[in-house]
Amino acid sequence: MADVLSQNEIDALLQALSTGEVDVHEIEEENKEKKIKKYDFRRPDKFAKDQLRTLQVIHENFSRLLNTYLSGYLRSLVQIDVFTVEQLTYYEFSNSISNPAVLGIVDFSPLPGQIIIDITPDIAYTLIDRILGGNGKPIEEARSFTEIEITLLKKLIKQMIRLLKEPWENVLDIDPKLEKIETNSQFAQIISPNETIALITLNIKIGEVEGMINVCIPHLVIESILPQLSTKFWFTNVKKEISEEDQQIVKNRLEKSYIPIRAVIGSTHITVSDFIDLQIGDVIQLDTLVNSDVKIYVNQQLKYYGKPGIKKKKVAVKISSIERKGDE
Repeated sequence: MADVLSQNEIDALLQALSTGEVDVHEIEEENKEKKIKKYDFRRPDKFAKDQLRTLQVIHENFSRLLNTYLSGYLRSLVQIDVFTVEQLTYYEFSNSISNPAVLGIVDFSPLPGQIIIDITPDIAYTLIDRILGGNGKPIEEARSFTEIEITLLKKLIKQMIRLLKEPWENVLDIDPKLEKIETNSQFAQIISPNETIALITLNIKIGEVEGMINVCIPHLVIESILPQLSTKFWFTNVKKEISEEDQQIVKNRLEKSYIPIRAVIGSTHITVSDFIDLQIGDVIQLDTLVNSDVKIYVNQQLKYYGKPGIKKKKVAVKISSIERKGDE
C-alpha cells in the first residue's frame, strides 16, 4: 500500500509545484512508464480461474457420489468435501506424498496420459479395517501394506474410479481404468517433475478418522479439453434421472444392512440403597402385567409388540402387532 503523506508534506509539495521546483509533466511521464509484473517461468499458470472452478464443481459432485457409496459399503458415517483446488508442479505434489502411500495410477481414456488418486495412509488403514469388519480405529504406527490389503484397496479404488464418469459427462465421456497401485511415490512418475498439474484435495472423515484423498490431473492430460472446462458447459444438460439399476443397487445394499433389535419385557425404578442390597434370589417387580405384550424396538424406535416364548431351545419373541405411530 502507498505511503500516506502528512499535512506538512502536502503543503511542501503544493509549494514546490507553485514555485516550479517540481514539474507536473515529469510526474505524468513517470506514471506512464510500463509497470513490471513478476512472472516465474519455472511455474507458469496454465489453468485459468474459471477452469479451476469447473474442476471444483465436477469433484464436488464426485465427492457426493463417493460419500453415498462409502457410507453404504463401509456401513459407517462418512463425510467428504472438496477442500482445495489448486495448480502446482508435479514435483511439489510428489514431494508432499507420505511414505507408505496409496497411489492409484489411472488411465484417463479417451484422453492421453494418466492421473493419480492418492489416499493418505490413515484413511487407507481405516478403509481396510472397516472392510474386514473392524470398527475403523486409527492405527498407532504406520507400516507397509500387505498384498491382501493392496488387493482390497485395488477393488475399492476401481469402484471409486467408476464414480468419476457421471461428474465428467457434461464435459467429456470418460472411461477411466485403474492400471496399478504404487506405495512409493518414486515409482509413480507419470510426467516430468516441472509439468503443471491440477490438484483436487478432498477432505474425508470416516467415523473419528480424518484424512485426505488427492486427485492429481496433469495439464497435458486435459489440455485438449481446456476450452470446455468452463462453468457454462456445466449447466447445459438437465439433471440426470436415477436409473432403475441404481435404485436396485441401493435397495440391495439396504436389505443387506444389519439393524439392532431389542425386546423389552418391562422396566421399573428402585432406590440406590435397594440396588446396593440386591442379592441372588431377590425379585424385582416390573411395570408390566404377566399377559402384557413385549415391546420390540428397532434402534430406539418402538415398532412392534410381541409374545415371549421359546424356539429351537432359544428365547424368542413372536410378533403380535405393529406400532403404526411415527410411520407417517
